[in-house]
Amino acid sequence: MTETPRTKLEFSLSLYPDPVLRRPAVAIDHFDEGLRATVSAMFERMRASSGVGLAAPQVGLGLRILVLNATGRPEDDLALINVTILERSGPLTVFEEGCLSFPEIYAEVKRPERCKVKYCDLEGRQFEREFEGFESRIVQHEYDHLEGVLLVDRMSPADKTRHRAALAELVERFKTRASSKVAR
Repeated sequence: MTETPRTKLEFSLSLYPDPVLRRPAVAIDHFDEGLRATVSAMFERMRASSGVGLAAPQVGLGLRILVLNATGRPEDDLALINVTILERSGPLTVFEEGCLSFPEIYAEVKRPERCKVKYCDLEGRQFEREFEGFESRIVQHEYDHLEGVLLVDRMSPADKTRHRAALAELVERFKTRASSKVAR
């Protein structure tokens, strides 16, 4: 039986403590079909994982790409390329956040209610946009990934204690996967 060639990208998630999650992402300089394919595959991975946002480091790519969709409706898909947060404003709000790179782990995180960003679309055109509420939280969470900041860094000491065993299990799984790759 011959294998059908894969014509589209498929990504798996990078889980804590994969080092790619700690490296600051680099800017995109080619706005081409490869970028569109990458963004499309990121949306597929985000949906398959029941997420509302995903940053490129979470699929092993050290690129300044984040995708989000707060509603789940395809027409609300938004890709932010080379995004920079220009301003954070409004009251700090606490909300329980999860992260696809930390399966089944949730923590109370304080963030400003609004953020203003500068970004490029898939064609390389620059925009500025303000986000508020849940969308702002998604943008700020995914932006953290582009800067190498993780959910564990935003956890309170109590959340870190509560999730100590789960975090240790993720570290152990990563070590096991890494050593099996070396053994091949």
